[in-house]
Amino acid sequence: MTTPPEVYVILAVLGLVLIVASVIGIVLRRCAKDAKSLTTVRNLNARIAAWWAIVLIAGAACLAGRGALTGLFALISFCSLREVMTIMPGHRADRGALLAAFWLVLPIQYWLVWAGWYGLFVIFIPVYGFIALPILTAAAADTNDFLARNAETQWGLMIAVYCISYVPALLMLQVPTFENRSVLLMAFLLVVVESSDVLQYVFGKLLGRHPIAPRLSPSKTVEGFAGGIVGATILGVCLWRITPFTPAQAAGMALAIAVIGFLGGLVMSAVKRDRGAKDWGRLIAGHGGMLDRLDSVCFAAPVFFHLTRYFFTP
Repeated sequence: MTTPPEVYVILAVLGLVLIVASVIGIVLRRCAKDAKSLTTVRNLNARIAAWWAIVLIAGAACLAGRGALTGLFALISFCSLREVMTIMPGHRADRGALLAAFWLVLPIQYWLVWAGWYGLFVIFIPVYGFIALPILTAAAADTNDFLARNAETQWGLMIAVYCISYVPALLMLQVPTFENRSVLLMAFLLVVVESSDVLQYVFGKLLGRHPIAPRLSPSKTVEGFAGGIVGATILGVCLWRITPFTPAQAAGMALAIAVIGFLGGLVMSAVKRDRGAKDWGRLIAGHGGMLDRLDSVCFAAPVFFHLTRYFFTP
């Protein structure tokens, strides 16, 4: 996979943004006058440091090629699936299904993505995984909460593996006049969705007054939602040149994935509340777990993939 020159531009811009954010973080730390302000600034700086690591690792994978990107997201799915299963009530009888999910289903799913086998990639987990995992669980002959236990395992596999695998799957799309540039579709998806999350956080902190879903995520506000979605849509228009879309189409795509990403974040928050967990994990300083950073992407990636494939490929 040849790296398009636009990738270097995107990485340079992200680096510049992070340099500015880092400088602001240093200034705010020196100006903090009380313990509360200092705690807030430290959290901000931890988030910025985590973004440095994310951008550097993702950028290196982009430059290394398709295999590295697919492998990176396979690792991300492994960590995400582990986070899901960690907050679920464990059961000894599920051991066989869990081992198969981690060490068989996940690698096969990403091999299908790497091989570009769309016909099997898109049904492997929803069909064959759906059939195989409860069979393995039933083999343990423990019927206690059988349906709930299998639903949790299958749901975790769908979110952490199937949905996330749609990000590197964008590399298999062959859009006319856009050959060998599909990595830019990944860049568009990730930049728009993650920027929407960041902008929602910023607008929510600065202007947030009205909670949008207080029982699911008290920190999300109507003002934050509006600012994040509008900002992400404008960003999508600004990025139209790195996509096969017109400016209007880029705006529509950005709006769709930003809204779906937001709704996905609410769903993931509902799961955490149900499990009594604040975060999915502690893997990323300042952010929580892997899924705390990718909850929006989990829902946006499949939608973006199929919209692009349906409307822009032969």
